Amino acid sequence: MLMLSKKSKGPFVSLALTATAIVMIGGGLYTLSLVASPSLAPLLVQKPITVSALPAPEKTEDRIIIPKLGINIVYAPGEASLDRGAQWRYPERGNPENGGNFIIAAHRFSIQPTPLGTIEKSPFYSIDKLAVGDKIIVDYRGTRYAYKIDKIFDVKPSQTEIEAQSDTPKLTLYSCELGGSEAGRVVVTATPMGKVEVGDKN
Repeated sequence: MLMLSKKSKGPFVSLALTATAIVMIGGGLYTLSLVASPSLAPLLVQKPITVSALPAPEKTEDRIIIPKLGINIVYAPGEASLDRGAQWRYPERGNPENGGNFIIAAHRFSIQPTPLGTIEKSPFYSIDKLAVGDKIIVDYRGTRYAYKIDKIFDVKPSQTEIEAQSDTPKLTLYSCELGGSEAGRVVVTATPMGKVEVGDKN
């Protein structure tokens, strides 16, 4: 009886299949690390900030600092500033010096090519971890100001009244829900507490 032998797969095919599997697994794990990196940021790079240890504010660089979350980023007008830190929305409606509604927005989650890049471009990822009474520090034109959170709430994308002008001085921070801008926004409002002297422990 004539027997037909099966041709065995060559070593090149086996090697290619193994290499493909390794690349796919490695790529999946790396993608997972990008997605998970902002939630791990408090363990890796974002440690609570001691306000008294901060360097003096600079006149050429405005910053927003959230000590509890370890956030210390620049802010400026214009949408392009979102890629460098946070956006100062409608500067004509308020600022720390003159009052009004001082509005700051930043990305909640923006995936980047590296875990560290994803963390840097997702500064407000943990905005929902803030609580009423927490402090927010703002450097504005060389002067440091303190705010105390008085309210945290969610709004729909259509609720633009959070950016309305205000006769009462306040800080309004907001960012998208983790589900994206269409899912709504997380909003934090804070009351001004006055100037902070360099070295002050507030």
